[in-house]
Amino acid sequence: MKEIFDLEGVFVGYREKKVKLQNGHELTHRSEEPTELWWKLKEAIKGKRVRIIAYEVERE
Repeated sequence: MKEIFDLEGVFVGYREKKVKLQNGHELTHRSEEPTELWWKLKEAIKGKRVRIIAYEVERE
């Protein structure tokens, strides 16, 4: 096996937004958006047989 990708960052951006409805109920809108890191990984592994291991990096 050889290493083909080694970067770190946020893989997918995630947002939640609470919205109040006219009837008093509350909804949570969730959205996910791929980041540049996601696109780079996708291109690096395209067409290859890979094993992906992800580690959570401690925030500074």
